[in-house]
Amino acid sequence: MEFSFIITIFLIGFIGSFVSGMVGIGGSIIKYPMLLYIPPLLGFTAFTAHEVSGISAVQVFFATIGGVWAYRKGGYLNKSLIAYMGISILIGSFIGGYGSRLMSDTGVNLVYGLLATIAAIMMFIPKKGIDDENMSEVTFPKALASLLAFVTGIGAGIVGAAGAFILVPIMLVVLKIPTRMTIASSLAITFISSIGATVGKITTGQVEYGPAAVMIVASLLASPLGANAAKKINTKVLQTILALLILGSAIKIWLEFFGV
Repeated sequence: MEFSFIITIFLIGFIGSFVSGMVGIGGSIIKYPMLLYIPPLLGFTAFTAHEVSGISAVQVFFATIGGVWAYRKGGYLNKSLIAYMGISILIGSFIGGYGSRLMSDTGVNLVYGLLATIAAIMMFIPKKGIDDENMSEVTFPKALASLLAFVTGIGAGIVGAAGAFILVPIMLVVLKIPTRMTIASSLAITFISSIGATVGKITTGQVEYGPAAVMIVASLLASPLGANAAKKINTKVLQTILALLILGSAIKIWLEFFGV
């Protein structure tokens, strides 16, 4: 790999992972379009959608480790929520990641666009009073949480994401989990999910190991920085940042999909 190409991939990974740690996602919602479109804009060979999803899957695994480590104190990690949703999304993401080898690049992009659109709509639904509840008294419907995590995992595994970009809106809007607990717990769930997606991508030969290694280094450096920054930012601001990121990504994918 050329040095300039390595720097480009590193910066994409660093920016995406910083935001990942800050808003509780694995970062694929940002890095997927950046990896797809930035290298060819700078004159480098473009990655295919399958290569981007493979690199993203491996990178997310390491980005979430850094984020969870930064949130390990403070009571933000809901262990019951992580267990129920984590196991379900792990199974779903493995099915999606392994089955994605049967899909075309257009099909992978279509799934990504649909997921991002649903997540964007959910993020703009009013979320009143969710941050007024005491962290130690948070409850949730376990069967519904498990089902939604499983379905999310299948779609996320296809695009090489760990699903947090749609999991976070589900936790905020449907399950009514407080924002900071959502961010911390979703990183832990995303870590579990990324195991399934990563295994699925590696076993089907969809990972470019050189770029993936560069992204991993960037992730381990940037994700904890983002998580620590999030502890000092108002929850409404965090929700707005995530909503705009998801919306922008959805618009870009659909424009590309329809050739606009």
